[in-house]
Amino acid sequence: MTTQDLLIKQEKNQAAILTFNRPAVMNCLNFDLLFALKDAVEALQFDDKIRCVIITGAGEKAFCAGADLKERATLPPEKVKQFILTIRNLLTSIQNLKMPVISAVNGIALGGGTEVALASDIRIASQTASMGLTETRLAIIPGGGGTQRLPRIIGVAKAKELIFTGRRVDAEEALDIGLVNAVAKPEKLMDTCLEMAAMIAETGPIAVEMAKYAIDKGIETDLATGLAIESNAYRVTIPTEDRMEGLTAFREKRKPVYKGK
Repeated sequence: MTTQDLLIKQEKNQAAILTFNRPAVMNCLNFDLLFALKDAVEALQFDDKIRCVIITGAGEKAFCAGADLKERATLPPEKVKQFILTIRNLLTSIQNLKMPVISAVNGIALGGGTEVALASDIRIASQTASMGLTETRLAIIPGGGGTQRLPRIIGVAKAKELIFTGRRVDAEEALDIGLVNAVAKPEKLMDTCLEMAAMIAETGPIAVEMAKYAIDKGIETDLATGLAIESNAYRVTIPTEDRMEGLTAFREKRKPVYKGK
């Protein structure tokens, strides 16, 4: 499936690759791209064949440079509010996808671009990547969830520093502060992401979905409540055919074949 602003490709390892396809403007986000991404995410939510989603940008320079400021300059205030609400809801939908989402940060990721990465479960950056929530330099603040997700990922103090100053970080610093999970050579970035997607595809689909649910919901509450959430999520896996297949495969010393049942 292909649209003008978003390319969608399915790999043999059950990974879907979503590529922002506006390289001439550093893959910045306009309404058309947001709507295309919204449709893709909604379709993926009900696709049982996809085990992992990888988000990246076309070209070698940029993952996503944030909002399309040329479009933004033409919008009346009510349209700006619509844009912010659209991206905020969209990134929440990405975060809530049942399968893991990997951002392959292949270059510059600023503002909304970094917020897309923050909404993902795993971030792998090219050595050429540059990331930052730079909105305060435009006299605004992150509006797609950045003020909430960044502190949860790298800690409050460091998040305040980066948001208050609007400073960018390179790939090495991003790895050092826990903003990304790994750094890869530019030519190896997608291979690294696909290798991780392949490892995910070997696991139990229901188990991964429940693990993601337990982590995401549990981290927002106290430990006792989080443990209760984990217990309930674990119960979902007990009666599944996949659990029995895992035990049988272990006993027979073979790779399990999971069906998400």
